[in-house]
Amino acid sequence: MSVRLLFGFHAVTVRLKTAPESVVEVHVDATRRDARMRQFVARAVAAGARIVDSDGERLARLAHTGAHQGVVARVQPLAPRHSLDDILDAVVGVPLVLVLDGITDPHNLGACLRVADGAGVHLVLAPRDHAVGINATVAKVASGAAETVPYLMVVNLARTLGELKERGLAILGASDDAEGSIHDADLRRPLALVLGAEGRGMRLLTRRSCDELVRIPMKGAVESLNVSVAAGVCLYEALRQRGG
Repeated sequence: MSVRLLFGFHAVTVRLKTAPESVVEVHVDATRRDARMRQFVARAVAAGARIVDSDGERLARLAHTGAHQGVVARVQPLAPRHSLDDILDAVVGVPLVLVLDGITDPHNLGACLRVADGAGVHLVLAPRDHAVGINATVAKVASGAAETVPYLMVVNLARTLGELKERGLAILGASDDAEGSIHDADLRRPLALVLGAEGRGMRLLTRRSCDELVRIPMKGAVESLNVSVAAGVCLYEALRQRGG
């Protein structure tokens, strides 16, 4: 099985906590002696990880970025997530699903996963084509949420939205040209919230699959928000309506 890379304190710490047996080795910046690094190394050793002292140049080569915080781990891929039915069958309470249609920027996906984790989202869905998968950059930006929030990429997003409807979920799409506000919508019911890519929005077939469209009120000069910011506004409105 091929290995993949995780970098940054949060992403690697979550993997050490949730699946320590999958960590092949952890490369750390040998020049860092601060408290955060000492605590991290102690946690990694306690989890049974092999520690490799490295320098900044080698870490940057491994991570393909300088934003590694002095920590890069080589890990085995985790087993694929369960099916859509398995995940929703295990939900306790009212389901909340985030659907991302056409998000190709790993930084945006990572930020969306982080927001989804904070808001208690049970599942994040995306199309298999024209969307980014989980990679090292996504995991770094997500600060561990890429390990905790199920992320499923499906062949046919419109068909999957139909399956969610059959399970009793309402499909609510966010669109700048919608008449109703997100704050007036009922977000307490079983719900899938659909967001499109910044600028392009949802694809036409995805839009047609929505039961209702809502907008985020905008009072300033800008016409739209970054997709991760929009996700935060909508998901935390759902969390507020559901009693926090």
